Amino acid sequence: MSIFDTSIATVCLSGDLSEKLAAIEAAGFTGIEIFEQDFIGFDMNPAQTKHMIADHGLEVMLFQPFRDFEGLPKGVLRERAFSRAKYKFETMNQLGCERILICSSVHPEALGGIDRCADDFAELGEIAQTFGVKVGYEALAWGRFIFDHRDAWEIVRRANHPNIGLILDSYHTLVRGIDTESIRSIPGDKIFFVQLADAPDINMDYLYLSRHFRNMPGEGDLDIQRFMQAVAATGYDGPISLEIFNDQFRRSDTLMVAKDGHRSLVNLVDQIAESIPESGQPALRLPPAISPQGTSYIECAIMPEKRDYYASFLAAIGFQHMGSHKSKQVDRFEQAGLNILLNYDKRYIGAGQLHETGLVVSELALEVDDADRALARAKGLGAEVLDSYTQNDEAEFPAISGVNDSIIRFIDAKTGWIDDFILPDGHSHLSVTPLLAGIDHIAQTMRYDQMLSWTLFYTSVFNLQKSPIVDVVDPDGIIKSQVLSDGQGRLRFTLNGSDASNTRASQFLNDSPGANVQHIAFSVDDMFEIARNIEQAGLPILSQTDNYYDDIQAKFGLEAPFCQSLKQHHILYDEDEYGQFLHLYCHLQDTGLFFEFVQRKAGYTGFGAANAPYRLSAQRRIGQ
Repeated sequence: MSIFDTSIATVCLSGDLSEKLAAIEAAGFTGIEIFEQDFIGFDMNPAQTKHMIADHGLEVMLFQPFRDFEGLPKGVLRERAFSRAKYKFETMNQLGCERILICSSVHPEALGGIDRCADDFAELGEIAQTFGVKVGYEALAWGRFIFDHRDAWEIVRRANHPNIGLILDSYHTLVRGIDTESIRSIPGDKIFFVQLADAPDINMDYLYLSRHFRNMPGEGDLDIQRFMQAVAATGYDGPISLEIFNDQFRRSDTLMVAKDGHRSLVNLVDQIAESIPESGQPALRLPPAISPQGTSYIECAIMPEKRDYYASFLAAIGFQHMGSHKSKQVDRFEQAGLNILLNYDKRYIGAGQLHETGLVVSELALEVDDADRALARAKGLGAEVLDSYTQNDEAEFPAISGVNDSIIRFIDAKTGWIDDFILPDGHSHLSVTPLLAGIDHIAQTMRYDQMLSWTLFYTSVFNLQKSPIVDVVDPDGIIKSQVLSDGQGRLRFTLNGSDASNTRASQFLNDSPGANVQHIAFSVDDMFEIARNIEQAGLPILSQTDNYYDDIQAKFGLEAPFCQSLKQHHILYDEDEYGQFLHLYCHLQDTGLFFEFVQRKAGYTGFGAANAPYRLSAQRRIGQ
């Protein structure tokens, strides 16, 4: 098995067949499953379609689907099924396609029976052989009689014909909870094709879930990795292909979905490479998933006239100016190992976009063990590599494109990027007491249809785990939120998106073109101290209602003086089974970005999600 033997069903993507082929080629796939409807609805005959596909450097690896074939009673229905099959075989010959998928019957007049079905396939195998076609049989999770790959394999085994084999689909096996270890006993040469699809773990009719909510491997909750380990153990060396039915994908950017699909397959094969027999090892192994040690710096792009305002804000929360870049208009501010860069150099930022927004987070620099190795993994998974724009005597460090055209940089011990900044006169070290302890998490906002895409990006490139998506109630709709974490607190993202046009998430995107980070959460050791500093500096804190504090006092049994202190400083409060969580929000003028300050006590693991609706309501009151 090679990581380049990848295929995708045309049904996964939006557009007509020519648009789909262009995206599939650009994403790096080897071949396609041509979905019958895409071909029938396209204004080219089979021979012309074959040449068009070849012009894109692609191979037709599977023709599908062929429905309701086996187990029909003798007579017109059965005769018509064989006649339909012969017509499809002729079409496949003209398309240059060798394999066809026949899915288990749901026909109301089908009779079932393992032997009856096996006899049908044995007879069909003889016909397929004359056309040079291989027939793959797949058990649908909602099949009338055959809904388990073990029964489908028994039919194939009894048919005992070289042109009849099995097609395995991860969705149909895993959604029913069928033990994947049973796959290991199937001969690899009798598996004609492998289709892959993930899905969320929700209690729903198998057919409805399949038709609307499938997603890429790694985007859902099914154990695709274990499924593929079992497939690899059989010695199967054919293509692996995506068959994804998803309403969101069918209305999303075609190239984005195609690239996500290819990334998911490359990542999956890399994950299970150790399970592949040595003779079939992937031609290319990726470096291990990146485990960032922390965030080296966050760069904010600003308009030059706003430099002093943002510098004063950073000073109020404990940052000290620690130098200006030797060749760019960029200033560095630091405390406790945290670095914020203010970039007001119009040569390198979208100044036109910033005119309305005031500030956007333009770069995230992550500390890694080996920057070149990190770049190699990201590049192998389809990330866009960016130029550095450095002078001859300046540090160079790899960069890739992130959310909304932001930049993610990889920094290791040999980078020496701080040397590019010239210290102010008389400043050789930090001279103020830090108020912050670190970066707790970074909240990125994106279109809802991009959330699965960026979740897959982060969890395949980085060593991050995802939590279940939660619904956050905004006064004007629902915001979906997904937490990604390394489990050690060194790197956490929250990804937020909404279909509702008036939510805070949607308005942030509308009002802040090019922005991706909506808020940065700093960790602190003393919430009341940071609150007092913010208040003394006259910075705007997001206030909460009296009703909120009355409620949390009753909910958590808080002592009245403590609750009064929370109220006085506009601090929000939450608890879980591990500990307590204190946090407050501070917003900036002329920008949708805001800062959060959080204090975790006694191992609290959450993100104050219970308080999100009150934060959103408060933002709505002030028009942010």
